Amino acid sequence: MHTYVSLIGLILTFLFQGELDLFHLDLKKTNDLVVSEIDQNTYDIETTGSDPYIFSHPLPKDLGKGHNMVSFEYFCPSGMDFFELYFYPLTEKRSPVMVRDIGSSEGWVEFTIDITEARKSWGKSGDILRIDFGGSPGLNIQIRSLKVRTQTRREKELHARKETVKKQELQYEKRLQSYLSNDFASKISSVSIEKNTVNIKGVLDKSGIEYVLAEVPVYSDATQTNELEVIQELNLDNEGIFNISMDRFIERNGFTYDRLLSKWIILKKIENCYVTASHARHPDSISSQYNYEFEPPRTIKGIGGYSADRAAPTTDLDDLDISSATINIWVNKFYKSSPAPHHIEHNYLGKTYYFDKNILAGYDRSFLEAAKRNIEVSAIILVDKASDSPDKRIGNILQHPDCDPSGIYSMPNVTSPEGVQFYAAVIDFLADRYMRPDKKYGRIHHWIVHNEVDAGWVWTNAGDKSSLVFLDLYHKSMRIINNIAKSYIPHSKVFISLTHYWNWTSNPHFYLSKELLEHLLRFSKREGDFDWGIAQHPYPESLREPKTWLDKKVSFNFDTPLITFKNIEVLNAWVQLPEALYQGKVKRLLYLSENGTNSPSYSQKDLHEQAAGLAYAMKKIKYLKGIDGFQYHNWQDHRKEGGLRIGLRKFPDDEDDPSGIKPVWHVYRAFGQSDEDEIYAPYLKTIGINSWDEVRYKEAIYEKKIDPKTSGILIKTAPPLN
Repeated sequence: MHTYVSLIGLILTFLFQGELDLFHLDLKKTNDLVVSEIDQNTYDIETTGSDPYIFSHPLPKDLGKGHNMVSFEYFCPSGMDFFELYFYPLTEKRSPVMVRDIGSSEGWVEFTIDITEARKSWGKSGDILRIDFGGSPGLNIQIRSLKVRTQTRREKELHARKETVKKQELQYEKRLQSYLSNDFASKISSVSIEKNTVNIKGVLDKSGIEYVLAEVPVYSDATQTNELEVIQELNLDNEGIFNISMDRFIERNGFTYDRLLSKWIILKKIENCYVTASHARHPDSISSQYNYEFEPPRTIKGIGGYSADRAAPTTDLDDLDISSATINIWVNKFYKSSPAPHHIEHNYLGKTYYFDKNILAGYDRSFLEAAKRNIEVSAIILVDKASDSPDKRIGNILQHPDCDPSGIYSMPNVTSPEGVQFYAAVIDFLADRYMRPDKKYGRIHHWIVHNEVDAGWVWTNAGDKSSLVFLDLYHKSMRIINNIAKSYIPHSKVFISLTHYWNWTSNPHFYLSKELLEHLLRFSKREGDFDWGIAQHPYPESLREPKTWLDKKVSFNFDTPLITFKNIEVLNAWVQLPEALYQGKVKRLLYLSENGTNSPSYSQKDLHEQAAGLAYAMKKIKYLKGIDGFQYHNWQDHRKEGGLRIGLRKFPDDEDDPSGIKPVWHVYRAFGQSDEDEIYAPYLKTIGINSWDEVRYKEAIYEKKIDPKTSGILIKTAPPLN
């Protein structure tokens, strides 16, 4: 889902008292930048000096009352050091407004600036804006929908509760840290889900007197012990070992709730209050409807974002020897809140839910084409914001309550009974439709839970949260999908989706991939491990630059800022560390589920370098045992990826060669085939090597850590794995 960074885009759209007046940039009034209008009201901007700026045309009329917010959408994978607005005519009373550290974004993200102070004396007919794009040459940025407007209802709502939410989350963060850090003597040793029952086993610490078993529904907070529902008193009979069975389904909050989605915890009663006496535990084993075997992919080669409705020929699946694919599923697009002749009905726990069969028909075509060829499919689950949902009721139910309008997609609402029930219902519908043994509609094998969650502000927005609080929400979404999928087939896995920003990011709203993985490992260790996998996107450092061997922000240790094709050995080593193994024994699946190299243009040189970048990557990945799949993105160049030409084929509407095969297509086809070395040979000189063995890193990967007891430096080393 990366969209590019070349940069286009500036629409100045001004709202005047309910009227929408488009306003254009004055392309003749610029400094230290080159700007061109690519499309109607869309501009491509490249800075050429240290003081880049552009003027707008004069306002045709006075701005309306209350229009105090400047907002714009931008696309800039490198980010900007600052963005500044000057208000003309300049006066001493009218100061510019600067926002520093405009974070990187590989999708269209909204950014807002409050100009209330400037509006006291600016905004009359004839006034002008000057827009400054940082202080560095060589920056490419796309900005669109720049407007002066009133604050939206959603923004007012979030602003009003911002401080309250922040205080609550600070306390929650402290409770989570304490909960995950504690070692408890009592524990729940296993939770098994049968067709109609839940079986829970555990052992009690003999130092206490009064113990109870409590349920933690997925929408509840395990650290708020006095708010949990006590299920049964426990005693120290039988040496404190207990084995309890109860009904799986229960009427709660107006729904039939499936305890498949709950976790269980032991509480100790002290002075009329309950305190935590164990970590909560999720289901360890789940009774499945089916037990057919998955056919493992023939090769690691796959396609990302596959759709049978693309202009690229389906024969590419055969010609490229594709054995895996990802398919994006926008659940809000087909989820409906009421019946209609063209809606499919699905019963989930006694209630009926509705889905648009016309939209589903498109998904069926994609899944069936893959199923015909025994292509393994990972479904990417995406939740639109309420504002982008065709059915607003569904959108409001599924959207996380703290979702900021800046995000492209939302974290699902896992904080309320209704949100969880509707979210679980659509996952159950997809599992029921696409996991049946007969492949009537095709097959989902695995599930990628949302997109690039370390860049959650863009792709899985839940508001401004700490990494641990965010991961707690995300972990709940993972468990919901994992548990429902496993109730259909035990082999299905969920994946965490991550960018190439490993231990560094230029966006203050983003998280570190490494940190999120460490949080997820902590939850798995404390609350019962499950066999989640990793779907990483190790693009080159710059999505625009195909010569990934030139990447600078990389090193061959676990503290590397980025993981790109150049140092992909780091991720290969990390996934094989003992502490990263599932239950300490089994390597987790690692898919490079979205990655490719770009051709800045269709010149012979650019196309050759794009192919060289992929040849370099494939020759490294070929020998890495930790990598289980590689899904190339994009199948063909796409106009909505901000000028990026990352496809194996050209734009379908290219004037000279629509959907034409690029040299990179031949590199991908040849991988693993008898003519691989012949096809790859011309790229050795481009990379500056004599043999492909030179691209492989064969030393140990390490990490420096401070010993908390001695303050000395510890070196954690993974052995060479090639």
